[in-house]
Amino acid sequence: MMDSEDKKIDIEGVDPRELYGPQNIYLEQMQELHPNLKIIARGSALTVLGPRSDSERFRKRLDGLIAYYLKYGYISKESVQQAFSTGVIEHDAPVDKDVIVYGNNGTIVRARTVNQLKLVQSYDRNDLLLAIGPAGSGKTYTAIALAVRALKEKHVKRIILTRPAVEAGEKLGFLPGDMKEKLDPYLQPLYDALNDMIPPAKLAKYLEEGTVQIAPLAYMRGRTLDNAFVILDEAQNTTLSQIKMFLTRMGRNARFIVTGDVTQIDLPRKSDSGLVRAMEILRHVDDIGIVEFDRRDIVRHPLVKYIVEAFDREAAAPADAKPSEQNMSNQNR
Repeated sequence: MMDSEDKKIDIEGVDPRELYGPQNIYLEQMQELHPNLKIIARGSALTVLGPRSDSERFRKRLDGLIAYYLKYGYISKESVQQAFSTGVIEHDAPVDKDVIVYGNNGTIVRARTVNQLKLVQSYDRNDLLLAIGPAGSGKTYTAIALAVRALKEKHVKRIILTRPAVEAGEKLGFLPGDMKEKLDPYLQPLYDALNDMIPPAKLAKYLEEGTVQIAPLAYMRGRTLDNAFVILDEAQNTTLSQIKMFLTRMGRNARFIVTGDVTQIDLPRKSDSGLVRAMEILRHVDDIGIVEFDRRDIVRHPLVKYIVEAFDREAAAPADAKPSEQNMSNQNR
């Protein structure tokens, strides 16, 4: 008589819903690949009934699938097939040196422009980076991808994303809701990037536990940020004292990236931007890298690049060559 057993396998480090797939399609696929076993899922545990040798082989190959998921951030029918038919494990998974991180649903996040690649390469050499350039150049998205990769590979224990709450002249006090509700619209671009790279259930858990934190810059005061990957976005809207406060939060085993666009300063006086001064002050400091993006890096709709070029030409034109508001008003009558 064949030796059989009931084996319980606890699923650790992975949201079972991601492992089992939408409507349990991956779980059903595992069952089809193991006709000698009965696989029963109950929450974060699997019970496997059948021959001991088959159930032990299943457990080992399930560990390989989980390792694959933890590294690449997604599971597909193909990866389930590989894991249970050929025993693929983490180091057997396809590797692409250009990939920064594997996002949701098989999305591959990679450096798509010269300066995005320069940012990735500079990250390997510097603990603090300043990424400066126009909207749509991918500087913040690339920075967040590096942060997610560092968290997945356990180089840091948490990700902290922050930005100053100075946007288009709006005052937070006049907006409805509590502080989180007031700030979330300003922080939405950061949520959007994270949602591309971390499964929704896991991201919700990270946010609840504080593994991922998104907060206004004012909340950074007085903190020491150890074992963290910290990104300051929209830094052109900080004053010099604010950006100094932020940079001096840097603790042990911390990586900082500061991103901003010096052509989109929302402060009352553009000369008050701390980012501009910080670039001048820190440019020749060791272990600090500065990567300057330009309109060639813009990866949004092709029109965006031409819009940026048009506004740049307007800003560079002599004052006497620009139509006055009064003249434009008269022409529109």
